[in-house]
Order: sequence, then C-alpha cells, then structure tokens
Amino acid sequence: MTEPMLRKVPVALLAVVLAQAIVGLIWAGSAAARISALEEEVASRGLVLERLARLEEQGAATGRAVERIERKLEGA
Repeated sequence: MTEPMLRKVPVALLAVVLAQAIVGLIWAGSAAARISALEEEVASRGLVLERLARLEEQGAATGRAVERIERKLEGA
C-alpha cells in the first residue's frame, strides 16, 4: 500500500467508529425514554390495583351489611 492509502484507512476507520458511537448514544437515549415511560405506566397501574382492592373490600362490606339488614327484617 502506498502512504496516502495508509492515511485514508485510519481516517475511515475513525469515521466508522465515531458513527457507531453516535448511533449507540441515540439508541441508548431512546431506550432510556422507553424505560421511563414503562416505569410511569407500572406506577400508575399499582395505584389502580390498590384502588380496586379497596373497592372490592367496600363491596364485600356492603354485601355483609345487606345480609344483616335482611336477617333483621326477616326476624321482625
């Protein structure tokens, strides 16, 4: 190889490595954004599940109260 060709190879190699690094950073940034969105969704689902559990308990308590009222009405 001639000397000018030897100089072009490292420049081209450096350009390829730099391009890959830039693409890697872009990919990492988009992955971080997706992870943040998923974390927010999981957190909101946790609140929904907690509220659902409270509603289920309230429904069960209401059912027990209705049964007590019916027993009292039947006994009266």
